[in-house]
Amino acid sequence: MTIYTGRGDQGDTDLRDMSRVSKSSPRIEAYGTVDEANALIGTVRPTGHDDLDELLETVQNHLHVVQADLANPDPDPEDPQVEPELVEDLEDRIDAFDEELEPLTSFVLPGGGESGARLHHARTVTRRAERRIVELARSEPINETVVSYLNRLSDLLFTLGRVANARDGEPEESPSY
Repeated sequence: MTIYTGRGDQGDTDLRDMSRVSKSSPRIEAYGTVDEANALIGTVRPTGHDDLDELLETVQNHLHVVQADLANPDPDPEDPQVEPELVEDLEDRIDAFDEELEPLTSFVLPGGGESGARLHHARTVTRRAERRIVELARSEPINETVVSYLNRLSDLLFTLGRVANARDGEPEESPSY
C-alpha cells in the first residue's frame, strides 16, 4: 500500500463517512489544527519526567479520538467520540499537578526551559484548535464535549508547562506592564 492516493490532488478530501469536502472547509481546518497541536505535543516528549511523558502520550491518543470525532459529521454509537470522562480525567490531572506548584499571583510569560516552553506553545495551538471548533459548531453540528476537552487540555498544558519549569529549576517570569 502506498501513502499517496492522489484523491486530494483537486483540493478535496474524504470525511470519515466518505463524503467529500474541500480541504479548506471549517471541519478540515478544525481537526487539522488538532493534528498540529498533537504533533507539537510530540515534540515535547521526552521531557525527562516519566509521569509527564506518560500523560502526554495519553493525551496524544485522546487527540486522535478528537480528530476522528470531528472527521465524522454523522457518527454511529460505536464510532470514536470524546466522552465527558476524558474531560473529568484532565480536571483530576490538573488538580493533582497544581498541588506541586506555587499559587499563581499574576500572569506568566510563556517560556522557561525547553520542555516548559514547548508545552506553553502546545497550549496556544490547542487554544487555536478550540477556536476553530467553536467556529465550526456555529455552522455544523459537533460533539460539544470536544470543545470542553480542548478547553481543559489547554489548562493542563499550561499547568504542565509550569510543572516542567519548576522541576527543571526554570524560574517563571511575570509580564511587566
